[in-house]
Amino acid sequence: MKRETSTDACKVEQTATDDVRAEIPGIVRELVHSCGLDDCYDHVGPEPIPTKAAIIEILETTLRVLFPGYFTSARIDPINLEYYLGQKITALFQRLCEQTALAIRHECLRYDLACTHCSEKAKECSILFLRKLPELRRVLGTDVRAGYEGDPAAKSVDEIIFSYPGLYAIAAYRTAHELYHLDVPLLPRIMTEHAHSLTGIDIHPAAHIGQSFFIDHGTGVVVGETTEIGDRVRLYQGVTLGALSLPKNAGDLYRDKKRHPTIEDDVIIYAGATILGGDTRIGARSVVGGNVWLTESVPPDTKVTVAKPELVFKGPSVSSSVKVQTRS
Repeated sequence: MKRETSTDACKVEQTATDDVRAEIPGIVRELVHSCGLDDCYDHVGPEPIPTKAAIIEILETTLRVLFPGYFTSARIDPINLEYYLGQKITALFQRLCEQTALAIRHECLRYDLACTHCSEKAKECSILFLRKLPELRRVLGTDVRAGYEGDPAAKSVDEIIFSYPGLYAIAAYRTAHELYHLDVPLLPRIMTEHAHSLTGIDIHPAAHIGQSFFIDHGTGVVVGETTEIGDRVRLYQGVTLGALSLPKNAGDLYRDKKRHPTIEDDVIIYAGATILGGDTRIGARSVVGGNVWLTESVPPDTKVTVAKPELVFKGPSVSSSVKVQTRS
């Protein structure tokens, strides 16, 4: 009997591989066919769309401008500050023009809209955004100060700017919010979802948030599209400012209606609280305790908490199960 050699084994393996690879053209044809189906989505044919990497770079460059010296390895001092900012803002303008034009053109072609002269509109939106940077920097300064004054664990404002996920999410939101109100498509949501993926904090770019805003810890915070938040508001981890459940296929009916709550000035909302509904208003200076579920308004200067639970202790050092009803 002929002994099988390693060469023979390789030939058998290669034949088996070729047989499997022969299925690839059929799979490709099925995918090409699916591009014409209603429930399959693609972007074949129209102009290129904005690139996610370029939009994230726009966000990161904006943060380097808003917090010069924090997010760069190069030394920045009073001598080269003007040169540094001039270089960054020029690059930011160019990149923002390119990606905004692609986003506007995509909307026009996708939805068969009237021509908006996308290149000119992109330049106009970009320079309007740059004009907002000084005020944006001032408001972010109030957010940094709120974080430092509201968190005894913070050793410095540098620590907050460098490392706090809440500040990063707020800065991304405020950047995206300005672009949103300039009617720039796609870019704002990509920016806030990038921050969401990094921090676990989900803030819709259309939400309205006042100054001196602080998110402590942050993971799991959700701020919906039509949320309105006043000045000096503080949120803790796991807070949801959301919408009530909508009927099936109600997206178009409720798309432009207020669906999320209003939070007035100087409110504190503790971990795990859920506040839902467009008619729900939390009055100024109120405190919403942890794990509270609210779908109705609260007047100013109100403290809302859940009843303390009954605790049950079991263990070898306990002669029998002891129930303790905690008291407020």
